[in-house]
Amino acid sequence: MKITLACASGMSTSILCQKIVKAAEAKGYKDVTCNAYGVSSLKGHAEGSSAILLGPQVSFQRAKVEAEWAPIPVMVIKMQDYGMMNGKNVFDAAEALMKEKGII
Repeated sequence: MKITLACASGMSTSILCQKIVKAAEAKGYKDVTCNAYGVSSLKGHAEGSSAILLGPQVSFQRAKVEAEWAPIPVMVIKMQDYGMMNGKNVFDAAEALMKEKGII
């Protein structure tokens, strides 16, 4: 499972990536990767992703990202979960989206 996070620059989101991987592993998922990039740097990095998660600060770019990266599912991370770096809640939401889209 490959999860790609996109925010303004990709820096703070890398901390959240570590927590997402731990949450996924706690639920029994193996071989989970999560990497963070600036939303303008997705080309060359998001290919093959199971989901693209956007930081709340770039939520206005959701439609553009969805159009560019279809059929990869895209979601915006809830502001509270992003601010608290709550990897469990973020992974739970991403997992539900991936199940809904038939990715997992």
